[in-house]
Amino acid sequence: MNRLTVFILVLTIMLFGCEIRFSSSEPGVPSETLASPVTNEISGITASTATGGGNIISDGGSAVTSRGVVWSVNPVPTTSLTTKTVDGSGTGSFPSSIKGLSSNTKYYVRAYAVNSSGTAYGNEVSFTTSGTTGTTQGVPCPGASTVKDIDGNTYSTVQIGAQCWMQSNLKVSKYRNGAAIPTGLSDAVWESTTSSAYAIYANNTNNDALYGKLYNLYAVNDVRGLCPTGWHVPTKDEWDKFLSHLGGVEVAGGKMKSTTGWRVLNNEVTNESGFTGLPGGSRVSSGKFDYLGSVGVWWSSSEINIGDAWALNVGSRDGAVSRFTSDKEYGFSVRCLRD
Repeated sequence: MNRLTVFILVLTIMLFGCEIRFSSSEPGVPSETLASPVTNEISGITASTATGGGNIISDGGSAVTSRGVVWSVNPVPTTSLTTKTVDGSGTGSFPSSIKGLSSNTKYYVRAYAVNSSGTAYGNEVSFTTSGTTGTTQGVPCPGASTVKDIDGNTYSTVQIGAQCWMQSNLKVSKYRNGAAIPTGLSDAVWESTTSSAYAIYANNTNNDALYGKLYNLYAVNDVRGLCPTGWHVPTKDEWDKFLSHLGGVEVAGGKMKSTTGWRVLNNEVTNESGFTGLPGGSRVSSGKFDYLGSVGVWWSSSEINIGDAWALNVGSRDGAVSRFTSDKEYGFSVRCLRD
């Protein structure tokens, strides 16, 4: 056999005797034993959420124990990131809810599947979130549809513009550190106290369940924290942004009031914001309870001097909001705003 024949034979083996494989699997894992995921196109894109998913078309010969999607602002995301979903196990199609995104940002997404041989990835797709959350309202907050206080009370959340609010008034009886907030004060003690306290309207537990508690400003601004971790009592400026989003003080009241629970309702009441404001009344500085069913009053955390702070109220007869200053000894409702 001459040299030319030997060269041709070796070249033929090199070209046809080797199989070239391409895989998106993790390094060092034989591709034929991995699962085979396919990444779905992204839909339902907002400023902070999107809908994705995938399809596991083969388990690679061993059961798929975990599947989902992973995303990043950088290409080729892997499951070492925390920005991922876990959407069950096995083969077939699955949806994924992608949350906690930033507005006007491009993201890269891959489906993944884990079996005994390792983690396999599908094709990469990309999408860009919309530019702002400013027009969103009346829906649960992305990534936080509920929140619990230290007492274990659970509150639904509502996105209103760029702000995330609790959808009902605060009911907590302790600060974040577990310290109890004083309560059960007589009228005389309530009027003279210069420390934190809360009251339940007319000392009726049914009112607590429906309207929440009434806190004096000493409790609102106590450094131990009245709202759950990651939440706070809104400032006057934050309330003003809320009211501006709802069209201003002349009309915002109707958009934030619940369509039930008021003694008088009018055509201006829509609750289109989802705030679901109820008329929890107040405890005035003399200790007297007043206005249940007809007025909702909420504190801000913004003090203007040693004895007063900003608050706002909504009455039952029109759709307006009033902003005013009040003595710290008054007891008003509290709504918490996410940090």
